Amino acid sequence: MLVITRREGEEVVIGDPKSPLGVVRIASIKGDRVRIAFDFPRDVAVNRSEIAEQIAAETPQVVAKIEKGIAIS
Repeated sequence: MLVITRREGEEVVIGDPKSPLGVVRIASIKGDRVRIAFDFPRDVAVNRSEIAEQIAAETPQVVAKIEKGIAIS
C-alpha cells in the first residue's frame, strides 16, 4: 500500500504519466472530512469499499467456462 500526503487541490496521477489511467484530486478538506475527486474513463469502475463489497457478494463467480460443449475449469 502506498501512503502519501497531499494538500487541498493537489493530485495523484494513476498509471503512465504520459497517458494516465486516471487522476485523483483532493477537492476540499473541512475538519475531519476530505472530498476526493476521481477523473477516470467511464469504463473504469470507482466504488466506495462498502459498495464494492456488496457488488462482489452479489456477483456470482465463474468456476468454469464452456467452450464448444466442453466444460473447462
